Amino acid sequence: MTGSDMTAAWARLEGLEHSPLAELFERDPERVAKLSQRIEFDVPGNGTNGLLLDWSKTHLDDALLDAFEDLAHAAGFASAREALFGGGIVNPTEGRPATHGAMRGSGTDADVEEGEALLARMGMLVEAIHQGALGDIKHLIHIGIGGSALGPDLAVDALTRDLELVDVHVVSNIDGLALEQAFSACDPATTLIAVASKTFTTTETMTNAESALKWLSDNGVVDPSGRVVALTANPERAVEWGVDETRILPFPESVGGRYSLWSSIGFPVALAVGMDDFRAMLAGAKAVDDHFRETEGRANGPLLAAFADQYYTRLRGCQTRAVFAYDERLALLPDYLQQLEMESNGKRVTADGTPVDRPTAPITWGGVGTDAQHAVFQLLHQGTQLVPVDFIASIAPGDALDPAHHKALLANCFAQGAALMAGGNMSKDGKDPARAFPGDRPSATILVDDLDAAMLGALIAFHEHRTFANAALMGINPFDQFGVELGKKMAKDIDSGEGQFDPSTTALMATAGLA
Repeated sequence: MTGSDMTAAWARLEGLEHSPLAELFERDPERVAKLSQRIEFDVPGNGTNGLLLDWSKTHLDDALLDAFEDLAHAAGFASAREALFGGGIVNPTEGRPATHGAMRGSGTDADVEEGEALLARMGMLVEAIHQGALGDIKHLIHIGIGGSALGPDLAVDALTRDLELVDVHVVSNIDGLALEQAFSACDPATTLIAVASKTFTTTETMTNAESALKWLSDNGVVDPSGRVVALTANPERAVEWGVDETRILPFPESVGGRYSLWSSIGFPVALAVGMDDFRAMLAGAKAVDDHFRETEGRANGPLLAAFADQYYTRLRGCQTRAVFAYDERLALLPDYLQQLEMESNGKRVTADGTPVDRPTAPITWGGVGTDAQHAVFQLLHQGTQLVPVDFIASIAPGDALDPAHHKALLANCFAQGAALMAGGNMSKDGKDPARAFPGDRPSATILVDDLDAAMLGALIAFHEHRTFANAALMGINPFDQFGVELGKKMAKDIDSGEGQFDPSTTALMATAGLA
């Protein structure tokens, strides 16, 4: 990859014309087939499942796709992908590989072997807890922040609608109300605490962990530290803090927080639904790994999605991307994707430290259909900003009620994408500007056969690889996150009474009694 090659590729893209969606469909009867992929996979005991990726309602056409494939070549996408799975240094600022894929079987032999050993260790502890080795455990308070909390929270919420072996409460906020809410829902006599921290020094996590230990002690638990499971890449620090080695579940330093669900950070998921479902989630993710690793060009689902992302952000100036899950089980998916995409690709320099010359990650936001239709879709249909939208839905319902519920849910999902594209005027004479919809607004649809553990893993892995592909096309490093550090340092300075601040911050500190 050279800077001049990428500059030339972007110049070609910027010189192409942009056709309206309706015209694109009229010109090419094969458009849906060309811009759709289906990824299928088998999970032992679960049968065949699959997901359909339909990007035909985006403005991508053959000319744009040809140019984006040239950009991928110029950006060294294939070699970056090879380095990701081959244990190469893909996080240059920290000098690390990114081995989260190895936790689910995609990586070097050594990394996969290590991941399987760590998974087996976690499985033995989960089985022991389910069999009563730590007493009668009915509740788990999982304490973490960022990826250590968002991934487990999403997976537990999505997979425990029918069955929950252990009642899990995920706490991330340093606001004591969050921890108190978990306390009120749990019996300390039957509660286990999981402390999830890569370094085991994260201020918010360790403060919450200390308060959780005090809650256990104040409520008659004789050995509070005996109720703690540590999930960390720094087991020595966990031992110093007082956790017994038998209850420490390590994960590699090369597994980043927002990519850590597949490691021991997934312990609360396994405890809630069992190791079989957790392994199924890993298997679904690996199926997408295989597709991403083995498929080239526009036929590669995550790469095609990244082409669309780059088109709207860098060529059309879209500053946001919306995600709407038409499935209550995926209510937390937009929150999860916010961190995955914005922390990974919200950068202003390339991997070699050069300032970027175009926008990087858009703002990711969204919600749950059909609720969002009555809240934010007004802007999507008639607002002045162009917002690309992703719709996610399941063909199989998650409920056992009258099928009319799910039929209406899917009808609304498909109708919104159609309406965004078609536009129109709903007044009687077709002339009222207040009832006019400009149309030509893009959307993509991810339609899954059924939302089980394997499919959840597949969905998350798809977005991980989409994020990586976007980073490769922009030449940035998606695996560091120094942007979160400055505010954390200043917070410590305020807490300790050190440091000099601007007049506004100084006045706020004084008003709140922090000065």
